[in-house]
Amino acid sequence: MVFYEPGKTAHGLPHDPFKACVVPRPIGWISTRSRTGIDNLAPYSQFNNLTFDPPYVMFAANEDLATNRKDSVINAEQTGEFCWNLATWELREYVNASAEWFDRDVDEFQRVGLEKVWGNVVACPMVKESPVRFECQYYTTLRLPGNPPMGTVDVVVGRVVGIHVEERVLTEGKVDVAKTQPIARCGYHQYVRVTGEAIFEMVIPGDPKQLVGLEGNMDRAKEVGADRVQVKPTQ
Repeated sequence: MVFYEPGKTAHGLPHDPFKACVVPRPIGWISTRSRTGIDNLAPYSQFNNLTFDPPYVMFAANEDLATNRKDSVINAEQTGEFCWNLATWELREYVNASAEWFDRDVDEFQRVGLEKVWGNVVACPMVKESPVRFECQYYTTLRLPGNPPMGTVDVVVGRVVGIHVEERVLTEGKVDVAKTQPIARCGYHQYVRVTGEAIFEMVIPGDPKQLVGLEGNMDRAKEVGADRVQVKPTQ
């Protein structure tokens, strides 16, 4: 058994295993626009949704070795907006290319050859080729201390105010991962491709009314909530 205390004791392995243990991780392919009108696009391997009614998402961005904050963070804070674009197998080379470090005045969309589409709610570009896209309003930033030479980590939280889903990736009204084929981050330089063959279902046992949020039926969740309010037990 390998045991180590991060930042205190050595793990004795060729590479730190931490990020290889928490896998797969959704990719935060984040697009923003600066106050001066420069569009930015970058993938972040620490990304996820936080809740679903209303929906919030987060992405975490480390400062660089010179303690410079990422453009995505600065833009989101200054403009109050950002977007998320689903990183897919078909777009994997563009995702990787957009991860390169560029100067702040470089438009990554133009640099890597991606077409923009504009949000309906926020004034922020999105990747037209991506089949699922979120428009987000900036909510807050949580700054976590880092160990030198790394600087702080900015955890950016945004409320999802607009969702775009291409009809071509729907099957019987559900987003079909066999069609979207998202890619996710593993450890080291490894990724994984999610296909339909990898999907299986398990339903949590117990009261079915407790599952409406998990299955993504918020209309039903509101109905159940209203029913329970109406039949409050007497004191």
